[in-house]
Amino acid sequence: MKTKDLFEMAGDPRFIEGIYNYCDRWCERCPFTSRCLLYAQEQADADGPEANDINNEAFWQKLRSIFEQTHEMLTVMAKERGIDLDSLDLVEEESRARRRRAKSKSHELSRAGEHYADLVNQWFDLEYPRIEAALDAGQTDLPLVDFDNQEKIERVSDAIEVIRWYQFQIAVKIMRGLTRNDEVDDDDEEDNVTDGLQQKDSDGSMKVALIGMDRSIGAWGRLKEEFPEHAGDILPLLVHLERLRRKSEHTFPNARNFIRPGFDEAPDSFVS
Repeated sequence: MKTKDLFEMAGDPRFIEGIYNYCDRWCERCPFTSRCLLYAQEQADADGPEANDINNEAFWQKLRSIFEQTHEMLTVMAKERGIDLDSLDLVEEESRARRRRAKSKSHELSRAGEHYADLVNQWFDLEYPRIEAALDAGQTDLPLVDFDNQEKIERVSDAIEVIRWYQFQIAVKIMRGLTRNDEVDDDDEEDNVTDGLQQKDSDGSMKVALIGMDRSIGAWGRLKEEFPEHAGDILPLLVHLERLRRKSEHTFPNARNFIRPGFDEAPDSFVS
């Protein structure tokens, strides 16, 4: 895609500005792909399987094209925002970034998020095989389809898909929220404006983490309903997530109120 085409796409009113900054990257489940510039660009760049082969020249040509587009856009954006790209103290900035990442990683919320991911892995290693066996036992070789069991399998599959999608993303979004919060504290400024209101980017990341927790809690609840005999081994995961959710809301009291472009706006506020 040419840089001119990219700028033209960015100015297309059908795209919601910044919607991709606060999503969960689950494009297959997203109702806003037609309004997302990032998704449209990815689709436009889908030149065929050969473009994904790192040994193919098409891959490197595409990578070079993306670099050129990004370089030109960065130059324009930096000029618009008064950022001097030549004066950046790389050593000090990287040192500060490392300190922020280390601090965020050691935070109790980050540790709890990573522990949740470990608990999920343990559950799937130890408990899920018994659930799979129960589902297989409900299958029949008869020509008639057991629709009740088939629907149960679909419900369970949907719940597992949700759990696995957010398993690691929760910790990642928490860590980003903590890191961005430290950056704002250092700079003493808020860095996002939506509908005339200043919003902290850290709250946006934490809101995505909280949504992941909400949906994961719902998915675990679904599994508990489908397999009440496994309530005892599912409960610790629900308790851990609920505690993490409450502590996250306490640490970031404004996260739930963060307005994500598109997702949290009234339809008439972004439809062109």
